[in-house]
Amino acid sequence: MKRISLLGSTGSIGVSTLDVVASHPDEFTVTALAAGRNVTLLQAQIKRFRPVLAAVADEEDARNLRRFLGPNAATAVFSGPDGYREAAAAAGADMVVSAMVGAAGLLPTLDAIEAGKAIALANKETLVMAGGIVLRKAAERGVNIIPVDSEHSAIFQCLQGHRRQDLRRIILTASGGPFLNASPEELAVVTPAQALQHPNWMMGKKITIDSATMMNKGLEVIEAGWLFGLPVTAIDVLIHPQSIVHSLVEYRDGSVIAQLGVPDMRVPIAYALSFPRRLLRTEPLLDLSTVGDLAFFKPDLQRFPALTLAYAAAKTGGTMPAVMNGANEVAVAAFIDNKIDFNDISRVTEKVLNHHCVKEESNIDGILDADRWAREEAGHIIEGIGN
Repeated sequence: MKRISLLGSTGSIGVSTLDVVASHPDEFTVTALAAGRNVTLLQAQIKRFRPVLAAVADEEDARNLRRFLGPNAATAVFSGPDGYREAAAAAGADMVVSAMVGAAGLLPTLDAIEAGKAIALANKETLVMAGGIVLRKAAERGVNIIPVDSEHSAIFQCLQGHRRQDLRRIILTASGGPFLNASPEELAVVTPAQALQHPNWMMGKKITIDSATMMNKGLEVIEAGWLFGLPVTAIDVLIHPQSIVHSLVEYRDGSVIAQLGVPDMRVPIAYALSFPRRLLRTEPLLDLSTVGDLAFFKPDLQRFPALTLAYAAAKTGGTMPAVMNGANEVAVAAFIDNKIDFNDISRVTEKVLNHHCVKEESNIDGILDADRWAREEAGHIIEGIGN
């Protein structure tokens, strides 16, 4: 029985993780749940999975949750950064699923690593912002990091049983999002409601917008570099609208190995939770006879410049990826709030990157300082757009 602490339990990955847990009650139990502000859903999750502890964003929500649970509740309730730290380092947990959204997941993931927990990593920003620091800490503590993102899970699976020195490159696939065939004129007038309509995946708002701009794929390129020890020059991206081939690995002899499956995040989540075993899955299963054609082509970097920004940030290194991530998070939030246009997301991010004086990724405080600076700078730029 593997005991799970889940950071980000009310997000799309968190909900899917609990679906996997519920489907395999003899395999998993939930020790801790950490959520943001969706206390109503968290209440239902606590009632069903009965964790030892739960954490929410602020103390007011924590008080409301304690009142709901009652004075004799078996679940202790914590709040704020200290609460997330409690959940990340929960005594008795064997594995922490890091599924919080954005930069907020970095420190709790580091807390989990420091506590010696195995990590199922769905929070790509952890490695985008501080990949070197995180991996060094994981090595020191003997912690395994298993990827949850469908693309990185695919690469992880394709590498099993093969010599790393035979690896030539990896190829991340991207659906292209809802605006794959949109003209520049159409992109200029995209609304948040349109951008949140992903054709293949059910995801939260932030990652769905990132998919539409292709920044999500850029973040995945940086994450893949850290996870698999590759320079970005050995990481390519192909558009694959059907989202059936989740990624591919090319070896030195020209052999290409791919991982295929239905576009359902419960598949890579289950693999991460049970690795190296595989859990039994029933319907829906992949039926290639009904899929039809599988298409692959290069991304249009003119219409989707975010991917170019991510490659450049990765090559520069240091604090640049953290700055890019912070600026993008602020710009995406501004777009959702109708403060800027869709194309402004990449423009704001690029301006912040151009204004940044890069520093070495030496410690976590330096990374957090760069993140704060990027958010403030992005805010100033966005204010200028609105005036």
